[in-house]
Amino acid sequence: MGLTPRLGEKATNLLDPILASAIFVTGLAFGSFLNVCIYRLPLGLSVVTPRSKCPQCKRLIAFYDNVPVLSWLLLRGRCRNCKAPISPRYLLIELLTGALFVACYAYFGMTLATLKYCVFGFLLLGLIFTDAETKLLPDKLTLPGLALGLIFSLLVPVNDLASQFLPAPLNLPFSGDISMRLVSLLDSLLGAAVGASFIYGAGAIYLHWRHVEGMGFGDVKLMAMVGAFLGIKLTVFTIFTASLVGSLFGLTTVFIVWLKRTQRFTRRLADARAARRRAWQSAQMVYRFYQMPFGVFLGSMAVLAAFFGNDFLHWYGRLW
Repeated sequence: MGLTPRLGEKATNLLDPILASAIFVTGLAFGSFLNVCIYRLPLGLSVVTPRSKCPQCKRLIAFYDNVPVLSWLLLRGRCRNCKAPISPRYLLIELLTGALFVACYAYFGMTLATLKYCVFGFLLLGLIFTDAETKLLPDKLTLPGLALGLIFSLLVPVNDLASQFLPAPLNLPFSGDISMRLVSLLDSLLGAAVGASFIYGAGAIYLHWRHVEGMGFGDVKLMAMVGAFLGIKLTVFTIFTASLVGSLFGLTTVFIVWLKRTQRFTRRLADARAARRRAWQSAQMVYRFYQMPFGVFLGSMAVLAAFFGNDFLHWYGRLW
């Protein structure tokens, strides 16, 4: 793998179908391991030992029943021994990981950027689904991800906001290549700091205003990891779009709850206006105490930012 094109800059290589197939199969295998992480990390269990077993009958899963995608389909989503259902999430994550790996190859070609964003996507998928299921963002994914993002910034130049404000040669007593890598590392550090600080500050303000914890330290560490991989500009883009999508999700949730409660109260109360008022109060209470998995939105928008963030910002910049 050679040096990468700039972030958001498509590779011009044609896809090799054999290589793309191999990358897809590799993604399926990593997706299978990711399922283990999603199940075990929130429970504080090792992801290496013991071998996987059915959570219902406790029988060890044979190697031929652990083949990504194929085993789930052949077993029709059930344990071979006790016939307990196996969540479709296992199949979904394996397919998503394989598709994401191929997308990275298609977008960045045979460069180190493909490896970088395969790692990034792998970590984000694990965090998105873990947060959706358990409202937790495990440190064993976010903290190693933060370190890997900083390391990759030296290998795959971020070429983001920092490079726009600092002089091109930086007046450093190094070669141009080393200077570029140091600028990339600086951008990665700034992205991690801005991402973590923004989420921490927003959570503190929300706690002071509503006296309810809005975001935990898991979201802070997640955005530090995202910032290390993407740099400061795309980190801001991720936070903005995630906040927008999260707000739309919250408003939609309130509206759906209000409609359902209105129907329920209308059957109990003769006054339709009173029923709507009671339903609105009930919907507000649900929203107030609903713990939204904001990491789902942050992680999803970070994936989109990696592929389309710069294209969107360039398009938006041309409008002004």
